[in-house]
Amino acid sequence: MEKKLDFGQLLLNAVSLGLKNFPSLLGCLVLWILTIWIPYVNVGTTIAIVTLPAAISKGKIISPLEIFDKKYYKFMGEFFLVSGLRTLIIFPAMLFLIVPGIVLSIAYSLSTLLVVDKGKGASEALKLSNNLTYGNKWAIFLAQLVIGVSVLIVYSLLTWLWSPLGFIVLIFAMPIVLGLIANIYGQLAGDVPEEHI
Repeated sequence: MEKKLDFGQLLLNAVSLGLKNFPSLLGCLVLWILTIWIPYVNVGTTIAIVTLPAAISKGKIISPLEIFDKKYYKFMGEFFLVSGLRTLIIFPAMLFLIVPGIVLSIAYSLSTLLVVDKGKGASEALKLSNNLTYGNKWAIFLAQLVIGVSVLIVYSLLTWLWSPLGFIVLIFAMPIVLGLIANIYGQLAGDVPEEHI
């Protein structure tokens, strides 16, 4: 059954989920920055940062220590495989006047989350992400556009007034963007069964 996303609800839930998890997400980001130079550990923490919206989508407040969970290493190969395949598909599509690349990037936007959260294989995650986003690409695109343009306008104005204010805007924008992804993922993929590996 195809699920329909509501544009207004996407924006409201993005802000709500993002701000609810703001301290935790900021803690995750600080811990990721502190560990980015440690070989192997940085792979797990990077996968965690990229796939945090899956944890946020479940409605719980995440712990900053979530990025050290061993589950992120379990799917390392599939994570890199799905990321590489997605890039190989989207890059050539961008050459066709950018629009097909944007459509495909939205179509495959849930694939890494499906790999880590649901244990799906790379090709299955790409196909499932495409199916889940079918009929919702406009709502997703418009929500991303509104948040992106809003952040850009506020960032430009505040940076013009005083440079450090722009940095503060980016810090507050990060959880809202992750909240949007979490909301989309939770609504579209929340009831997708997990693979038992």
